[in-house]
Amino acid sequence: MEVFKHVRNLINKGLLIALLAVFMITTITPQFVHAEESLTIMAEAAILVDAESGKILYEKNAEKPLGVASMTKMMTEYLLFEAIKEGKVTWDQEYQVTDYTYRISQDMRLSNVPFREDGSYTIKEMYEAMAIFSANAATIGIAETIAGTESEFVQLMNEKAKEMGLEETTFVNSTGLSNSSLMGMHPEGTKETAENIMPARSVAKLTKILLDDYPEVLETTKIPLKMFREGTSDETRMENWNSMLPGLIYEYEGVDGLKTGSTDFAGYSFAGTAKRDDTRFIAVVMGAVDSEGAGSYKARFDATRVLFDYGFDEFTKEELIPAGYQFKEQDTLEVEKGVEEKVAIAVKEPVTMMIRTADKELYQPELVLDDSVVGNGKLEAEVEEGLVVGAIQFTKTEGPEYGYLSGNENKIEVATTESVERAGWVSLSLRSAGGFLSSLWDDAGTFVKELF
Repeated sequence: MEVFKHVRNLINKGLLIALLAVFMITTITPQFVHAEESLTIMAEAAILVDAESGKILYEKNAEKPLGVASMTKMMTEYLLFEAIKEGKVTWDQEYQVTDYTYRISQDMRLSNVPFREDGSYTIKEMYEAMAIFSANAATIGIAETIAGTESEFVQLMNEKAKEMGLEETTFVNSTGLSNSSLMGMHPEGTKETAENIMPARSVAKLTKILLDDYPEVLETTKIPLKMFREGTSDETRMENWNSMLPGLIYEYEGVDGLKTGSTDFAGYSFAGTAKRDDTRFIAVVMGAVDSEGAGSYKARFDATRVLFDYGFDEFTKEELIPAGYQFKEQDTLEVEKGVEEKVAIAVKEPVTMMIRTADKELYQPELVLDDSVVGNGKLEAEVEEGLVVGAIQFTKTEGPEYGYLSGNENKIEVATTESVERAGWVSLSLRSAGGFLSSLWDDAGTFVKELF
């Protein structure tokens, strides 16, 4: 009987161990699943980017070209700021309404502030209507002011897109509307059925470039409500379509821009940006849907909220290596024809990166020497202090790593920490003679060994 009791106890213990194993698998294992793999972004495409460095923190179908809708207007904004900077346009410059812009402005199915047929409007008030209320006729008016016609402006847009490196991007109008909504007045050289196309990654890149070059855009995009031509019979209420702004229905702490977009072709999209303390993120969602799979105004903000929460909750700026860091396996380079035979090399500046705190130990630095400076692993004197000889490139040993919007932002310069003068001809001659004698001695030693 005692034997049977002992066996029964072992069986019970085995069951207990099995139950504990199941418990550990179901409760502990998820902690090791990468957070980005558990994100549920209800959109056809999405991307989250550190606005400072351009480091991509998450992406989904981010290279797939999709309808961009009114997020297009960020390119129009960029070209407007550029034209003002170059003195080609001024904020108080008056625009005279054309038949094209008048007719578009009267279509209240589109986002618009209505123009008078014989009216004139300043560039500043049209810009505010575009940036806050996504006013389409006002956008076309800006395009006509800068380039003469919207057709010419579209050429500028596509040229600038190539200059910026916006891949898979095609602009056919200045607004992001479907060409079919332009009453047969769509830009010359484009088809009536054509649409503006961009992948989420290119939208994020355009957003970053706009913020980098003209951060003042946020002074307007953060305005939740403004009256167009306030106090006149033409007064129009402009509530910002970005409902994540403070005080609006889907407000989110730190949001101050940037541009929504929606058409039947593109669905509901949003290029948003939010800043808390010294951290700013850019989030782009395209073709957002709700839990039922239907596109909706709210869905794009729900998806953006998930991305921003992921960024602010999971990521911090971490110092991965300090200034002066040296690789143990290669902390010097050989120097030919110098008074010293070696020179020390080190990282010039401390290296900080926006990463998930839990992933800090997964980033490994790798030294990549510049072959155009370092030939066969050597330098030739004279060598100046601070000579850049290569860079450190980080690789992540586990989990997804999406890279950067522009590709090379994670390369940190490695340089010489001291100078090495070129040796005089006497020293070089003696060194050469010494090398020759040493070679003879080695050869003689080899001969003696073989002899005996």
